[in-house]
Amino acid sequence: MSQNPQHESVGPAGTFSGFSGPHAPNDSDLYKCVHCGFCLQACPTYLETGLESESPRGRIALMKAVNEGRLEMSPSVVGHWDLCLQCRACELACPSGVEYGKLMEATRAQIEQHTTRSFTERTARSIGYNTLLPSPVKLRMVGNALKFYKKSGVRTIARGSGLLKLLPGDAELADEYLPELSKNYFVAKGQVHPAKGARKAKVAMLAGCVMALTHAETLEATVRVLTRNGIEVHVTAGQGCCGSLNTHSGEPDTAIEMAKKNIDSFLSVNPDAIVSSSAGCGAAMKSYDELLEHEPEYLDKGKHVAELTKDIHELLVEYGFEAPTKSLDVTVTYQDPCHLANVQRITEAPRQILRAIPGLTLIDLGEPGMCCGSAGTYSITQREMSAQLGKRKALNVVATGAEVVATGNPGCAMQLDFALAQLANENSTDRTTKVRYVVDLLDEAYAE
Repeated sequence: MSQNPQHESVGPAGTFSGFSGPHAPNDSDLYKCVHCGFCLQACPTYLETGLESESPRGRIALMKAVNEGRLEMSPSVVGHWDLCLQCRACELACPSGVEYGKLMEATRAQIEQHTTRSFTERTARSIGYNTLLPSPVKLRMVGNALKFYKKSGVRTIARGSGLLKLLPGDAELADEYLPELSKNYFVAKGQVHPAKGARKAKVAMLAGCVMALTHAETLEATVRVLTRNGIEVHVTAGQGCCGSLNTHSGEPDTAIEMAKKNIDSFLSVNPDAIVSSSAGCGAAMKSYDELLEHEPEYLDKGKHVAELTKDIHELLVEYGFEAPTKSLDVTVTYQDPCHLANVQRITEAPRQILRAIPGLTLIDLGEPGMCCGSAGTYSITQREMSAQLGKRKALNVVATGAEVVATGNPGCAMQLDFALAQLANENSTDRTTKVRYVVDLLDEAYAE
């Protein structure tokens, strides 16, 4: 996907009839903002730029102006909306209860409905959002191709020959940001992992799409931790991507179809809860009722799944987890994933788990509520801002002196890893801080 997508404008001003369709922003939400400005100091892009148009308040003002026909949906206007991370820190600061995340998702759906992107952008979105993400099999095929590309020497040739500069879009950027992939992927095919000891509960577990390729070991650790704590784990067949990337990018129809498949898969085993180790995925599934509000056959089932969904840290604390006895003797700081802290409102549970590990010293992180800049595909489509925020987060991590920065989301983990490596490279120093998941550390502390 290109870093600066071009759109064909809707307009001129006065000709646009306003937002429309089933995924349009709700007027009651759109006009709830009183422009008080409390959101400004919570917004990462506003803090980085100082521009009103890069704040939640400013972006809502643009939404109103376009909806009322006072402003055309021009590339510059769309650019302000595209620069939003959807971290939703503004929602915590808002005294009027503006659900900014819903507004931005709906607005991005309007962008796709009423504007035309460049051919390159349309092609990339079609392949990514409508072909690969809905299909775990195709995603694994791409993963295998990337492994071959990185390990066969082709990558070295492509970089050294200048071939990447000749490809459309920002191929050099995409190559630089290619994630490390797990040796063995985590594949959902109906596995049942019995609880050890007395069974406390039966859960369906989301494998997801990105995490199953990049952090399969963490998903395996999640299974071990859950079963050790009396939880029977069903990795149900037929599940796939949670749909969050599609929803955030203005592709709700595809997200709806993904959600339906997951709902059918999870509810097939009649679980007591549905667990996710990815903060973004957990937040998405807890909003399935909103996503499916115009799908009468799935509305009640979507509500049920939303009610059953638990983040891994939330579930462990709720059901009670065994205190580990193995000492790790490590200093750790914790990075709050935005969609865990700001959307699911879970901040204490991960810290409670970390504090329970013998020998582990937990150090507070500076600017804990500041987004790391990952935000799904944002790290590719808005690389400059993403890199600024990643560096800001990396500097805060390094300042703690911690040996490990723990988190609970694959995007955050990859962004932190990349930013810490870049910072060490810029300073010509050895990197000393590792990135781990909270559940990985707990699993290690359980090891015999």
